[in-house]
Amino acid sequence: MFIDVAKIKVKAGNGGDGAVSFHREKYIANGGPDGGDGGKGGDVIFKADSNLTTLADFKYKRKYVAENGQNGKPSHASGKSAPDLVIRVPKGTLVKDAESGKILADISTAEEVTIAKGGKGGLGNMHFATAARQAPRFAKPGEVGEEIELQLELKLLADVGIVGFPNVGKSTLLSCVSSAKPIIADYHFTTLIPVLGVIKHKGEAFVMADIPGLIEGAQKGLGLGHQFLRHVERCRLLVHIIDISGREGRDPKEDFQIINNEIRAFNQDLASLPMIVVGNKCDLANAEKIEDFRKYITGLGYRFFPIVASSKRGVDELLDAISEILSELPAIKVFNPKADFHDTTRKGNDKSFEIKNENGKFIIASNWLERLIESINFDNYESLQYFQKVLSSSGINDALIKNGVKNGDTVKIKDFEFDFIE
Repeated sequence: MFIDVAKIKVKAGNGGDGAVSFHREKYIANGGPDGGDGGKGGDVIFKADSNLTTLADFKYKRKYVAENGQNGKPSHASGKSAPDLVIRVPKGTLVKDAESGKILADISTAEEVTIAKGGKGGLGNMHFATAARQAPRFAKPGEVGEEIELQLELKLLADVGIVGFPNVGKSTLLSCVSSAKPIIADYHFTTLIPVLGVIKHKGEAFVMADIPGLIEGAQKGLGLGHQFLRHVERCRLLVHIIDISGREGRDPKEDFQIINNEIRAFNQDLASLPMIVVGNKCDLANAEKIEDFRKYITGLGYRFFPIVASSKRGVDELLDAISEILSELPAIKVFNPKADFHDTTRKGNDKSFEIKNENGKFIIASNWLERLIESINFDNYESLQYFQKVLSSSGINDALIKNGVKNGDTVKIKDFEFDFIE
């Protein structure tokens, strides 16, 4: 099954919580704090796999979650960091933020890309000991791992894209110049998915993609629509094949313009790519008709090559021209990320909070603060002092005052309520 678009959710692992522990040993009274740090949560990493050619695996599994880091332990022992979650995708896969559509990564090389970072482990209570606070009974919780919904789009890595109406000989040409084995038959839409072939010609090698046929009205969803044109967006050169024989009453000139209009409707940048025009099935057309079409194409500024793909007539001259043009063109297009991977607005990496006044009760909504509360011992004075310090340093106290809170008013965070004292 060929699938080139998929939507998934990924979540990096949470960091482990720091430990609250005190040294216990024979003959040593009042051992100091020795709670270790939590381990780091696993990252979510994307990696290209040359053996994959489709995003079909993501049709059945839509959520990927990395492991959490282990909690800290006594005796200054840190929790174990979690392994990274590596997601393998075909080469040429674009990773986008599903909400904004911004490109986060182009997985087109062997380089691994971290899409979601695991949370840092929390500090154990050994870090909070001071001369005045020698027995801290609190530790810092681990940070929440980043979470994001992604849109995956596969755009094949090919130097040359073959475009044209169905049944004009695109698959025949690819099959005779490479080891690719596309389905070939004398009816429309024989090719239902893009097919890649590696062409080796006179010491040069390049990749050619046979794109399933367009028809007039493709931008309106007719035929196969535009769904496969994304696979020629990376191409450096377009080879536009025309059935020059004019069978079934078709006009080669009109066919040429129709396909160009469809490409232009899909993507103006794609329409500006270098293009050469190939007139196929010349054995079924007279010399006058071929010459007339040649003058028409060259008059538009394109190079023209008459061939008979089934017998390879004229194919070597075509490959010579393709090799020559490719040698002068830039490398295959790589899409640059348009967003910061790990900005502060990403869920899990967000230190924001929201305050609501409901009938005189001030309710604070904040994921990171709710997680912090779980590690606070409110029966311990030093732990409570630490919590108050966090409220002050994070700007929550100032925000409460701006929202009209007064001494003695009730503040609620998750299930915990307390009276505000400035």
